[in-house]
Amino acid sequence: MAESTAQTETPGGQPELKRVLGPKLLLLFIVGDILGTGIYAVTGNVAKEVGGLVWAPFLVAFIVATITAFSYLELVTKYPQAAGAALYTHKAFGVHFVTFLVAFTVMCSGITSASTAARAFAANFEATINVVRGTMSLESIDVTDGLITVLAICFIALVLLINLRGVAEGVWTNVVLTCVELTGLLIVIFVGMFALTQGKADFSQVVLFDDPKDKGVFLAVTAGTTLAFFAMVGFEDSVNMAEETKDPSRIFPKILLTGLTITGVIYLLVSICAVAIVPVGELAASSTPLLLVVEQGGAGPFFNSIFPLISMTAVANSALINMMMASRLLYGMAKQRVLPPIFGRVLPGRRTPWVSILVTTAIAIGLITFVGQISDLGGTTALLLLAVFTIVNIACLVLRKDPQPHQHFVAPTVLPIIGALCCAFLVGPWTGRASFQYVIGGILLAIGVVLWAITWFFNRAIYGRKTYLKDPEALDTDGPQN
Repeated sequence: MAESTAQTETPGGQPELKRVLGPKLLLLFIVGDILGTGIYAVTGNVAKEVGGLVWAPFLVAFIVATITAFSYLELVTKYPQAAGAALYTHKAFGVHFVTFLVAFTVMCSGITSASTAARAFAANFEATINVVRGTMSLESIDVTDGLITVLAICFIALVLLINLRGVAEGVWTNVVLTCVELTGLLIVIFVGMFALTQGKADFSQVVLFDDPKDKGVFLAVTAGTTLAFFAMVGFEDSVNMAEETKDPSRIFPKILLTGLTITGVIYLLVSICAVAIVPVGELAASSTPLLLVVEQGGAGPFFNSIFPLISMTAVANSALINMMMASRLLYGMAKQRVLPPIFGRVLPGRRTPWVSILVTTAIAIGLITFVGQISDLGGTTALLLLAVFTIVNIACLVLRKDPQPHQHFVAPTVLPIIGALCCAFLVGPWTGRASFQYVIGGILLAIGVVLWAITWFFNRAIYGRKTYLKDPEALDTDGPQN
């Protein structure tokens, strides 16, 4: 039939993205995006702040993320387009400069996370090889930085090919990887239950508060939450897949909240098992905390052998989804003329945003090659995203004055208010956040300002002084203009 072969085109002549995500694929996408690098890496760091109460920061992070998710749900069902937080910011405030910085911040966080995950993938790949050779050491794996860089670049190149082929293939790859990484966390929970039956777990440790920095419970849990929040981010990536989702206004609310609940419960159980099996001091000192939990849980050599492979798969999934998100964000911004139109180019056959995919991949390779170990940017990534979440919560309230003709989700008014206050609080220096994170964030935003200036002059030359957005609905004529 003609319907099955026709390709709908945008006003600019580019074909629209293919809608391939149903409820099940979207749920796996969300769960796979949240689960991954964060929980496998930050558990020990959180333990340094709160001792046995390591589960508390994860619980607080889950609550704050869920409150913010209500704002995202109202906005994505109201404006089911690919640009996400940047689109909502522009519709609410109409300031091109602010819109661009939000888009840049979100894109940067995705690419940075993917680059970090790629390097972690390379290190875990070497660990898996060592397991096969029978020479693995949980605490010290002899891997040259040059080898990690080469393996990481090869991995990002593979992600590029999957991303170029199409979101259907990328999401089905995500299905497999999500199942594997979910299995890894279920293994940790199983090891915790097994250790309990063998007398190797002490669950009384989960209520013991350790305060090495003498902050008090509130500030210590707050500091831990700023770290744990890195493990909860990812749900916001799904809104950038809105144009590739079937009937997003109907399925997004139920699926997003279900995905958050699943991951929140798993995180709580994993963190409780971790502190019950491994002494807090050892857990805090370990660079591979969950590997340490599996080893000391005494479940046997089989689990000890397969867990490095599962860890490798988990970080691989994070990289894949973050690169998909970043490229779709650039594509969405190009459609709104917040970026040059070349980023909106789509492959006619595969219908994937190929220019945006190539550019984000090139940036990731640059980070892997020249920045080196960038895992310290995890805290900065959470910092920047919390700032974005503050803006999104406020935008949700502002856009109540912009009714849409179609039915959409409406969040209880109190939730965006609470979400904005909580996210803004977690951004501040009173949380105990390391000062260098603000320095890194400032540098990234400075780079964003330079890119904004370049884009502004480009748009001024090509589109004229007052026209920056192709979609007239995205241009708030009643608000401030640039």
